[in-house]
Amino acid sequence: MRPVPMLAMTAAVMALSLPSHAAEQGVRERTSFNAGWLFMKGEPAGGADADDKGWRKLDLPHDFGIEGPFRQEYDGETGKLEWWGVAWYRKHFVSPASDAGRRVYLDVDGAMSHATVWLNGKQVGGWPYGYASFRVDLTPHLKAGADNVVAIRVDNPPQSSRWYPGGGVYRNVWLVKTSPLHVAHNGTFVTTPIVKADAATVNVQVTLDNKGSDTAAQVSTAIYALDAAGRRSGPALVQSEASPLAKIGAGRQILLAQSLQLAQPKLWSVRSPQRYAAVTTVSGEGRVVDEVETPFGIRTAVFDAERGFLLNGEHVPLQGVSMHHDLGALGAALNVRALERQLEILREMGVNAIRTTHNPPAPELLELADRMGILIVEEAFDAWRTGKIPKDYSTLYDEWHEKDLRAMVQRDRNHPSVIMWSIGNEIMEQGQPEGWKMAAHLAAIVRSEDRTRPTTGGFNHIASGYNGFQTAVDVLGFNYKPEEYAKFHRSSPHIPVYGSETASTVSSRGEYFFPVSDDKREGAVNFQVSSYDLTAPPWAWSPDVEFRGLDASPFTAGEFVWTGFDYLGEPTPYNADSTNVLNFTDPAERERAAKELAALRKIPMPSRSSYFGIVDLAGFKKDRFYLYQARWRPELPMAHLLPHWNWPERVGQVTPVHLYTSGDEAELFVNGKSQGRKKRGAKDYRLRWDDVVYQPGTVRALVYKQGKPWAEDTVQTTGAPAKLSLTADRSALAADGKDLSFVTVAVTDRDGRMVPRTSNKVRFSVSGPAELVATDNGDATSHVSFQSPERAVYNGLALAIVRTKAGKGGPIVVTAASEGLGSAKVILGSKP
Repeated sequence: MRPVPMLAMTAAVMALSLPSHAAEQGVRERTSFNAGWLFMKGEPAGGADADDKGWRKLDLPHDFGIEGPFRQEYDGETGKLEWWGVAWYRKHFVSPASDAGRRVYLDVDGAMSHATVWLNGKQVGGWPYGYASFRVDLTPHLKAGADNVVAIRVDNPPQSSRWYPGGGVYRNVWLVKTSPLHVAHNGTFVTTPIVKADAATVNVQVTLDNKGSDTAAQVSTAIYALDAAGRRSGPALVQSEASPLAKIGAGRQILLAQSLQLAQPKLWSVRSPQRYAAVTTVSGEGRVVDEVETPFGIRTAVFDAERGFLLNGEHVPLQGVSMHHDLGALGAALNVRALERQLEILREMGVNAIRTTHNPPAPELLELADRMGILIVEEAFDAWRTGKIPKDYSTLYDEWHEKDLRAMVQRDRNHPSVIMWSIGNEIMEQGQPEGWKMAAHLAAIVRSEDRTRPTTGGFNHIASGYNGFQTAVDVLGFNYKPEEYAKFHRSSPHIPVYGSETASTVSSRGEYFFPVSDDKREGAVNFQVSSYDLTAPPWAWSPDVEFRGLDASPFTAGEFVWTGFDYLGEPTPYNADSTNVLNFTDPAERERAAKELAALRKIPMPSRSSYFGIVDLAGFKKDRFYLYQARWRPELPMAHLLPHWNWPERVGQVTPVHLYTSGDEAELFVNGKSQGRKKRGAKDYRLRWDDVVYQPGTVRALVYKQGKPWAEDTVQTTGAPAKLSLTADRSALAADGKDLSFVTVAVTDRDGRMVPRTSNKVRFSVSGPAELVATDNGDATSHVSFQSPERAVYNGLALAIVRTKAGKGGPIVVTAASEGLGSAKVILGSKP
């Protein structure tokens, strides 16, 4: 038997041009350019030279779509919000006289979409792909020592997204100033080709960009350890000698490389995400002209066709979720704390990996993943040349695919969290005879920028595993094909495989419908979906089915569940979107689905957001959270019963009880009477008591593992709604105008137990140096504005999002009030 080859990787974090002591010398500055913009929706008379006196003042990032209002006539596929159209952003700023002789750049992390940038009425650049980060050179038209005006126009086409993309300059914007000779944009690349316990080889490639006259330059690099916050934690651990002087012609670039040996390296891992920084200093004509700090991590990562994924030689199953980029009630506008909260909740569930579907993410997501020890599969596109909807990426593919792909890899190839590059999701070329050649072309572009990580894709067409696509990428990802893992492995035993998109179970938090059916087509009622977690679209499966497929194929590297959080748009099964058709590969099934789609389009569909999430749009855990936690954190003693036990209309009727637990055996009691002790079989991922007859009172599960008590859970019939309870995820905040506290209100009975099936209206108010920026409740059918201070609880819960005011510290009081339930308060604090 021939040996199975391994796809080995070593790599690291992003090349950030961060302010440092070099900024004090005037060699490089990178500052936030988010504050003080003017905004107008629509096309003003005069365009880039328009009179902006009446424009709205705001700070970036900004998503104009999330402001609404919701409209019933809009497709639920993209969230029933108006995210399309033209919008303008303008900023007046003074360029100091010291900018003369320097290069000044505007870095835009993301603008949705077809962005064009002007400076002082002159067009200076832009980028059409709304998920790409890009740079424009302001220098030629900058007035040093005078007033300047920069403008960004976005033109978001309708029918250009299958989900809610947001609109506007929705990610951070930076002003970067350098010497004429400097490290190029995303111009450092750190690799660690040899990693041993006693030493690691750290190679640093630096691209120098000379915007001045002919000159000569040299570089040197020092390596520092970083603490958990990303700060240097001590003196340099190793320092290179300066490279020999290299000549650089005017307007040219050169690549210089250095190799350093780092003794006793601490490896980056999901349990211990240790990072370092390579600080590269550029000298020319006897002085320092630039300095760039590049965070990175030292680790080995291997995809093995027999053993799955190995991180630093240790088998690490990918316990992943797919995530769209919106932040629920905050929309697409980037907020680091909101991202961090999502990752904290997912990590509590046991998530160790995220697939960025179906586009490059905000840079801050990768920085958080680096710090928190979360693995990333970064995806480039949702379409290639053949589109899924009229104005999607297919309209840009021919001219922009190479630029976009290189921009993604160059920006993010230093992140230790990134373990694979995905060249596409469910692309239509999978079934085309020459489609594999396009995949090979894209994979070759990726490899030309980074050979330390494998390429992959999310393929939903069975043929893609056998028609050449499997040889175009390094690791094959199957979407919704758990039955295909073993067959593929037999046909291509040398190619690693994993579940790139799995389950797509749908559910609504706190909703349960009867009778309970194992038929995945059942369980959808009145625009909600049962939380027994057995309902899925035709192409998808319950979690249990995917678990069985993975367990029967231990060579698989793991899975990425669709999805970690609910997101705006795609409210399957209550939508009229293209997904229902696209996911069928059989022509007859596709034709039938197309007819169903045409019928759906004639029915008003109220749903604004998805039902796929394991966590709802507001960040509240659905029952499924605990099913995955039981599998992904087997060492954690836990038990979770469902449904709730407030069913006065079901007295005497069969009301099945399910238990999600990391234990292997449990006994169920209803009002102290045993309903039987059950042991979990090899293919069981939940324990079920399907014949329980409802009577008010207490349901209790006692859980055992290997015969010993392990965990327990209880649900009780509550009293009537009596009061409100208010809790905040964080009470100590930074007064920076960005920090958030997520405040949950619960309707409870007199004993403080959350009362399910309640929908009381609650009004939020905030006093002190903070403001209420959004509310939500996780109800996919709610059309209440996210900016409304009044919100009905959904099945007992609602959320208020509070943001601090910049530079203003002090106590913050958040109050919730509801008729008949009184009010509740929570006190927060902010410090500058």
